[in-house]
Amino acid sequence: MTATLTPAAPAAGRAKKDSRVSVVGLRMRRLLAAIGRILTALIPVFLLGSLFTYMLGAISGLTPAYLQLGEGATPAAIKALDQQWGLNRPFFVQYFSWLGHVLTGNFGNSWVNNFPVSQLLASRAIISISAAGVALLLGVVFGFGIGALAVRFQSTWVDRVITVFTSTISVLPPFIVGILLIDVFAVWLRWLPSSGFMPLSAGFGSWLSHIILPAIALSFDTIADVARQLRVGLATASRQNYVTGAIVRGLSGRRVFFVHVLRNGIGPAVAILGLKFPNLLGGAVVTEAIFQLSGYGQFASQSAIKGDVPAVQAVLVISVLLVVIFNLVVNVILARLIPSSASRGL
Repeated sequence: MTATLTPAAPAAGRAKKDSRVSVVGLRMRRLLAAIGRILTALIPVFLLGSLFTYMLGAISGLTPAYLQLGEGATPAAIKALDQQWGLNRPFFVQYFSWLGHVLTGNFGNSWVNNFPVSQLLASRAIISISAAGVALLLGVVFGFGIGALAVRFQSTWVDRVITVFTSTISVLPPFIVGILLIDVFAVWLRWLPSSGFMPLSAGFGSWLSHIILPAIALSFDTIADVARQLRVGLATASRQNYVTGAIVRGLSGRRVFFVHVLRNGIGPAVAILGLKFPNLLGGAVVTEAIFQLSGYGQFASQSAIKGDVPAVQAVLVISVLLVVIFNLVVNVILARLIPSSASRGL
């Protein structure tokens, strides 16, 4: 009997290992298929967004001559300058030439000072990405914490207080919050600087002290939306039959929450993050003005006022690209957290 059972043990181990490998391979194939479907949808979105962005610049009627030559420019001088900038070519020839340069990170030169737009944007983008990134981090940490707390004490006074709190902070304009933060933490308590920006190379503490107040002012809406979406998602998931079955089988409350409730209820909160970071960048114009930050929002506003079409186009196409990238990241996370979403095409 021993001779007949001994060879079976390695065979069983190999079968179990092969089964795990096949499951991992199946999940990977589903994830890659989901990524392919997402890219199939998002790439046309980016191309259409870039086309409309360039079209807006074309129909604006603005040219470099408008900024560089002034009202006394002769038709010959205007024609020569348009030819120099390639604006005398057919529209789609201009567009595809511009798009090819954009895909390599070249947004052309500013019509105002003839500097490369990519260089002008680089230093500004660091400021705005710092503020928006910290704001997004605050939104995720506090939003998830508050949302989970509301579900933990669902239908109690804690839940009602959290509901009132999130509803209140969601309607507070960032510039009002920014002014209040400056009054409290910069003027009254003198804990933090009221304006300016320090690069990370100057030290983490100095960088954070200058960026934390703008980030808090921008984060309130994200905190409120994430908390509300997480509360709804977790409350819905906790009432599902598979959660009841897991409790009946004797699984611990922690395992039920993290394996069944959180994984299946986190989807709405994660999905809303896809648009939050681009929104934080786009909504930073007033906040940057309050805290005297020469960031992405201020650059976009000043470029639009001056009629600097290449700079405005660069801002718009980067905004479209950020929306595409963050939606891709969010959908990949959702496909990983909720495998069934990959088979449904997200």
